[in-house]
Amino acid sequence: MLMNEKIKASEVELTGLNGEQLGVVSRAEALALAKQYKADLVCLSIMSSPPPCRLMGRGTAKQEASQAKRQEKAQGQPAKVKELRLGIDIEQHDYDTKQRQAAKLLESGHAVQLVVRVQGGKQGAAGKTLLERLLSDLKEQGKPQTGIQVSGKQVMVQVNPS
Repeated sequence: MLMNEKIKASEVELTGLNGEQLGVVSRAEALALAKQYKADLVCLSIMSSPPPCRLMGRGTAKQEASQAKRQEKAQGQPAKVKELRLGIDIEQHDYDTKQRQAAKLLESGHAVQLVVRVQGGKQGAAGKTLLERLLSDLKEQGKPQTGIQVSGKQVMVQVNPS
């Protein structure tokens, strides 16, 4: 982003503080207007001739640019998958805590992988019912991406935010 004295074009197409068109003016005149209004002269695009420039309040151009950069960075990154592990013989208080953690993660935009550690086939069914109960409690915050997967030592499901 080019601002103030960094703009090297001899003439610029100037837009005022309130969006009014001021026409094509010399660079020196545009800088003088910027000083008069205590504003910054910001070049919007260097690809055209004369380059379109705008008068903006001091610091707002940098603030808008950093905000746009932050939003672009946030949109570019995929949501992280957070893992929550539960035991097969979890007590009600601990279950409530894990449920709150999962809900908080889902509301902040993260996917959650719920994992129950099991030992043997009999506990696999119990782990599946525990995850079904947890999924029903979390149905407002997210929906399962996959079905409940029962494999040797663990039962798991991934939940994406809704």
